[in-house]
Amino acid sequence: MLNSAAIWKNLNSPRRLFLIAGPCVIENEKLCRTVAASLTKTCKQLGIFYVFKASFDKANRTSGKAFRGPGIEGGLKTLANIREEFGVPILTDVHTEEQATRAGEVVDILQIPAFLCRQTDLIEAAVATGKIVNLKKGQFLSPNEMGRVAEKAKMSGAKKILLTERGTTFGYNNLVADMRAIPIMKSFGFPVIFDATHSVQLPGGGGDKSAGQREFAPVLASAALAVGANGLFIETHPQPDAAMSDGPNMIPLGEMATVLRSLLKIYKAAK
Repeated sequence: MLNSAAIWKNLNSPRRLFLIAGPCVIENEKLCRTVAASLTKTCKQLGIFYVFKASFDKANRTSGKAFRGPGIEGGLKTLANIREEFGVPILTDVHTEEQATRAGEVVDILQIPAFLCRQTDLIEAAVATGKIVNLKKGQFLSPNEMGRVAEKAKMSGAKKILLTERGTTFGYNNLVADMRAIPIMKSFGFPVIFDATHSVQLPGGGGDKSAGQREFAPVLASAALAVGANGLFIETHPQPDAAMSDGPNMIPLGEMATVLRSLLKIYKAAK
């Protein structure tokens, strides 16, 4: 297992594509193991640095009746098991200061969700763990405004910061991915990730849940890499249509190897 310094070196490398990928939410440990096994193998073959991601709690579901996940106790246990079995770094999102502290004892990267990216106390709690912090751009913010978010983290002592573009609100139930966001956020001096699957989400577009257009995720990912994105964030599932969260956005696990081979060519050409 790589230590924090080694993980950051790979994430901050100008010559190696990295991928943050996994199911939206921890449905069960078997699912996580299936996804981690497949992507670990594929990324090793392609020379892509891989980080496994999954959420133990989806606190911002459209409906209060929707599945949120196993919770912090069971979720962190599953993530720790994946980390140990596959030897890959782990990312998960946190919604409260207490969650940040607890998750920081287990995972390698703490993610601040887009809806919470301006919550100063949450950012400070994540930074205090000493772990790498991924700040996702709020759907309601311009790329330039993310500079203030990164500044909050820096003021709290953070040195290992990732910034993620995931689309901007564009009318009702739709997002737009403005590729100008990539170079703008890179100017702040941190690696920039493009979240390909949340950028094709149609928030609330399914009535009591979000809809999505997964067929466009590789298209937008290609564009993001062409303009300089350092890494990609992709949610995937063996059977997206049966997934318990964000299925319409996710790329089928069986297609990931082909998609990643194509994206890697674009990344290398852009370099």
